[in-house]
Amino acid sequence: MTETDVRRGVVLITGGSRGIGASAAVALAADGWDVGVNYRTRADEAERVVKACQEHGRRALAVQADVTEADQIERLFDTVTAELGPIGAVINNAGVVSPSGRVAEYDAARLERVFRINSISAILVAGAAVRRMSTAYGGSGGVLVNVSSRAAVLGSAGEYVDYAASKAAVDALTTGLANEVAKEGIRVLGVRPGLIETDIHEAGRLQRIGTTPPLGRPGKPEEVAQVITFLASDRSSYMTGTTLDVSGGR
Repeated sequence: MTETDVRRGVVLITGGSRGIGASAAVALAADGWDVGVNYRTRADEAERVVKACQEHGRRALAVQADVTEADQIERLFDTVTAELGPIGAVINNAGVVSPSGRVAEYDAARLERVFRINSISAILVAGAAVRRMSTAYGGSGGVLVNVSSRAAVLGSAGEYVDYAASKAAVDALTTGLANEVAKEGIRVLGVRPGLIETDIHEAGRLQRIGTTPPLGRPGKPEEVAQVITFLASDRSSYMTGTTLDVSGGR
């Protein structure tokens, strides 16, 4: 059986135009999913991801939406459903980090931005997913995978404590929502990437600390994407409420 012989359904990925989201989109397409790629401003990059998904014989489309806005989240889900069919998995991936700094230097604007994008939008997307996939709302079940960060456990002292705290909220979302919807046909899972080679890092950061994990190197987005693909599939069918570290042992 080839990769294109497997048909898994429709998956929606928020923040899917680059980094881990883009790699996850392509990996999920290779695993048999039709893919909705959400982006906010990077239309050209999103279209490149769509083409890479289509090379695996899957249907794919890019949908612009700001997932900090509830009405745009609804439009995003409705568009993917109308174009590709009922959504069976959602990868809750959109996120942002601010310039490194100490907590004493943070202001309210910085905190509002980080928590709005990383925490509040994740909860809003999760709610939209439940309303469409839960058997309590007439859905057929599905999987939600939340992309957190190893920073949620380590705290990122002196750099991104606000980012770490916002991702800790995502971990709590995974645990709480998993228990809330387990009997409604939805599994909720998470991944905590560590130091991964994406452009979320400030210049020089990976060169400075990228060899600190026990495995001695930073990870690649594709390595996180493979774990996301596993969690989204029926290969993880007896898992829910679990967040897996993909961090080289760090």
